Amino acid sequence: MTQIAQVSRIPKGKRTEIRRENERVILDAAERVFAEAGYGGATMQLIADMAGLPKANLHYYFPTKEALYRQVVRNIFEIWLQAAESFDDAPGPVEGIGAYIEAKMAISRRHPYGSKVWASEVMHGAPVIQDYLETTLRDWTAGRMALIQRWIDEGKMAPVDPRHLLYMLWAMTQHYADFGHQIETLNNGQPLSDAQWAEATETVKSVILRGIGVI
Repeated sequence: MTQIAQVSRIPKGKRTEIRRENERVILDAAERVFAEAGYGGATMQLIADMAGLPKANLHYYFPTKEALYRQVVRNIFEIWLQAAESFDDAPGPVEGIGAYIEAKMAISRRHPYGSKVWASEVMHGAPVIQDYLETTLRDWTAGRMALIQRWIDEGKMAPVDPRHLLYMLWAMTQHYADFGHQIETLNNGQPLSDAQWAEATETVKSVILRGIGVI
């Protein structure tokens, strides 16, 4: 089991580093427990056991289950936001959307539990993070829609509805995380290999980029 350093016993100069590592261990454990048990089925004790520390230590960093859950959801969304930086820096849809697909597929491989937590929350009507959807997600979506519309207006891609294009991008890339068990089952019970992930990524890119008329 993972041993968590007691922050109070660490010299002040190292406390920030230790705190970050402890929070990472807790969040990794919480991500998996919330994904497998759901918000209602998860308990702080289950998460503490998964992280390998006493429940009291867990409460030191996250006083309530809701606070911990919200941080797990916020983490995966912030990771997705970083992936979307390719939009802002790209000269056009081939580079921007292509890089976004690559980044989102890589995230689905590295953070499948975070994606599943997000999906489960939304499918249940977002009882904990509805405020987040109505603010941060809505603002981000509006910004990306405006950029896609600009590419359309400049003649760089086919005139498709930007909103539905984003929905398709999310569905196609996050499928590999949210339905990972189904994919493994159809892959003879084995996780996708490096070569299969590369093939899947290129297939998604090809379907989308051909669909918007840029390749």
